[in-house]
Amino acid sequence: MLHFARCCRLLFCLLLSTAAMAQNGTISGTILDATNDEPLIAATIQAGDFGTVTDYDGKFELELPTGEYEVIVSYLGYNSAIRQIEVRAGEEQFFNVSLAEEATMLQTATVSSSKFEKPLGEVTVSLEILRPDLIESTGKLSIDEALQKVPGVTVIDGQANIRGGSGYSQGAGSRVLLLMDDIPILQADAGFPQWDDVPIEIIEQVEVVKGASSALYGSSALNGIVNVRTAYAKSEPVTRGSVFSTVALSPDRKELKWWDSAPRAIGASLSHRQKFDKIDLVLGSYYLNDESFRKDTYRKFGRFNFNVRNRASDRLTFGLSGNLNVGKSGSYFYWSGLETAYVGDTTTLATRERFRYNLDPTLTYYDNKNNRHRFLGRFYSVNNDNDRNQSNQSDLYYAEYQFQRRFEDLDLVLTSGIVSSGTWVSAELYGDTTFTSQNYAGYMQLDKKFFDRLNASFGFRFESNVLNNPGFSYTLNNIPRTIDPSEERESRPVFRLGLNYQATEGTFLRASWGQGYRYPTIAEKYIFTNAGGFFIQPSPDLGSETGWSAEFGLKQGYRFGAFEGFFDASAFYMKYEDMIEFNWTGSGFQSLNIGGTNISGLELTMAGRGKLGSLPFQLLTGYVHINPQFDEFDTADVPDITTLAGQNAIGSSSTQNVLKYRFRDSFKFDGEIQVGKFKVGVESFYNSNMEAIDALFLIFINGLNEFRQQNTDGFWLHNFRLAYEHNEHFKATFILGNAFNEEYTLRPALLEAPRNVTFRVDYKL
Repeated sequence: MLHFARCCRLLFCLLLSTAAMAQNGTISGTILDATNDEPLIAATIQAGDFGTVTDYDGKFELELPTGEYEVIVSYLGYNSAIRQIEVRAGEEQFFNVSLAEEATMLQTATVSSSKFEKPLGEVTVSLEILRPDLIESTGKLSIDEALQKVPGVTVIDGQANIRGGSGYSQGAGSRVLLLMDDIPILQADAGFPQWDDVPIEIIEQVEVVKGASSALYGSSALNGIVNVRTAYAKSEPVTRGSVFSTVALSPDRKELKWWDSAPRAIGASLSHRQKFDKIDLVLGSYYLNDESFRKDTYRKFGRFNFNVRNRASDRLTFGLSGNLNVGKSGSYFYWSGLETAYVGDTTTLATRERFRYNLDPTLTYYDNKNNRHRFLGRFYSVNNDNDRNQSNQSDLYYAEYQFQRRFEDLDLVLTSGIVSSGTWVSAELYGDTTFTSQNYAGYMQLDKKFFDRLNASFGFRFESNVLNNPGFSYTLNNIPRTIDPSEERESRPVFRLGLNYQATEGTFLRASWGQGYRYPTIAEKYIFTNAGGFFIQPSPDLGSETGWSAEFGLKQGYRFGAFEGFFDASAFYMKYEDMIEFNWTGSGFQSLNIGGTNISGLELTMAGRGKLGSLPFQLLTGYVHINPQFDEFDTADVPDITTLAGQNAIGSSSTQNVLKYRFRDSFKFDGEIQVGKFKVGVESFYNSNMEAIDALFLIFINGLNEFRQQNTDGFWLHNFRLAYEHNEHFKATFILGNAFNEEYTLRPALLEAPRNVTFRVDYKL
């Protein structure tokens, strides 16, 4: 009898459930890009209090109670669409929606500031976007060359700095974190970005965040981040390629020309993107043979990359990407003299062979409450074989679990995660022994929108570092020395706050404050080597550097007829404690904590696209002024070298209080106009005089002091380009680089290219 009663209750519940379902209806369909019919992933479908998002094929399905609804379909960077529908019990309605891209740069989708897509106008920090078409048009061979176009960004001999937040540290340590698809990719031992490992041939977008970003991204993001986002497969197969050649022309000073046959660089790239049912495939390859205008220096390498993604279901996606870089190169540290500035000092010549690769597994899963679970991984292996006893091998392991929940009723996004990374390093530079390190971190960020106008962001991160030093011996000035074994541990919390208020439709006011933190690299603490007679010695007591940056900014959209864009103005201040720099100690160069520093400044940027009259035109330009200072700097004629102020003054070539290796003023301009099938572009740069460098270089590097005395007003660089775009499948570009044959350096004693010409052909199948 009891069993019969239970069966009746179960049957009754099933009938109620069936009846309830009968009162509902279903809507489903596909959301597409109106221009190319590409499916839009994670587009939002909202019907009253009910909503869902599209899957990786742009499809959606939403069950609704019977009644009439206004269905709003929206996607970041696109105009929303509205459909009026009536839902009937038990019926299923299908409809597809094509969304047109919103013609405003302020709506450009970005991810780096919050780890989810947000319009450029609403981010709470300074963020710049570099598109692949601009990189292609200007003939840049690598990401570090392309970054020189971004206002406020300077790359000195491979080391990036943002708004003067870093100087030059000879390849050891970086305060700008390089990310590839949200995952760090810095060489494990030196924290150095290997720009040639970034696949420029499959870039979708480059995002540059200016200011401390340690709360979301951890150590090495003290000064900002460069996040390179690679492209995914399209609904239709796309094959792209390019071939190019650059030839160096004669310098104005005939004595600088060491060659009989002009040095040239030749290269090619090829990429293919295609979908196979639920499999997305991206392949890329790149080859470069660069016979440099600097004698005995060269780059010759090949790169292959792949990205495979399986859209297993509307909730689960997983994939694997990888990159292989094999080649060799030659370089020198400084020139042999002013009259032979394209010939290196023979004591600094070095050749190296490279074998580097990374493998990146990823997984994304949306649970039944639409919470996003994401796993990011990377194994990055570097093997640099150097002929000057400077070879190094390193492996980097990285794993991150990320959880993201959207509280639609509160207009709140919670992003949190845990990170674990480790390194293994073996190098002649560090006693020919093996170092290991581990990093563990947890982070959380809240992004909340108030009154549909005010965006607020709060972030927190706690980071722990462990460095295992096995101990080693070395010789300095014929005296044997020993570094004792140690296990070094350190933990730090960092915080950030940001606000962005939309005052009018196109006016956004922002303010941000963020802490930064960077643990010194193995190279900074334990390197010992000889660089052209300058001995670099270990600094085992070197401590971490911390700081914070603050900013107030205004982003104002504009439209003049068919031309639109934005103007951005920001005032910023960066404060560092225990900043790390190489300084002369009397017996050699050594990484030291030089005390506090501060950098204040102003940045103005203007970008636009559209038509001037009937002619398509695009613009990117900006000006930055900084005032970089030591907190302690002794201006006396004979400073006390036992104090920080004295060491800073003795180490600097300037008697003024200014940080080394910075340009106070910089200006950048890029404009391109289209006339029929022709495009004409101008690219201009200005950097003021680099006021301070290491004082010892002026004494020991032949001709450097004379060159600096002759060039006290900074330099202008102008590049011109002309492209013929026959159709969407074929484009030929001619570029005249350094058109006026300016003689200049970015890093002292390393003269940049004379006038040169580039011919490039791009094709698309």
